[in-house]
Amino acid sequence: MNSEKMNISIIVAQAENNVIGKSNQLIWHLPADLKHFKKLTTGNTIIMGRKTYDSIGRPLPNRRNVIISRNKDLKIEGCDLVNSLEEALELTRNDEKVFIIGGAQIYNQAMNIADTLFITEVKQVFEGDAFFPDIASDKWIEIAREDHKADEKNRLDYSFVTYKRRN
Repeated sequence: MNSEKMNISIIVAQAENNVIGKSNQLIWHLPADLKHFKKLTTGNTIIMGRKTYDSIGRPLPNRRNVIISRNKDLKIEGCDLVNSLEEALELTRNDEKVFIIGGAQIYNQAMNIADTLFITEVKQVFEGDAFFPDIASDKWIEIAREDHKADEKNRLDYSFVTYKRRN
């Protein structure tokens, strides 16, 4: 697998304590984050685990949906199915932009190969059972940050933060 020429990004919303979900669901509702996610991923490839797909419930429109599942017999209309992250990356090697969109197991595997992290920092601590790995400052450098205060639509403070892998 040659990920050098691929543009692999991870996109995630995480709480201050790295929580990303509970019982296979998002914990918070941030319309601005959903809009940000759609803007970045539309027209591109998204790779996700089967549980993440189940939590979404349908292929996301205007994107190539690739689902990783251990179930070799699983078929989901409108999606490419593979059995490993390596297989997903091999399948998408000619795609211009590839986004890893979850869940926790897939994020853990992808941290060593991603070039860019698009993190929505949710400014609160939540209880959960799925976590995003720590972002090591010796491996990643913050290149952009947009801070936002809670408002009538988005009830929590949040930041959109972009990291690039250090050389």
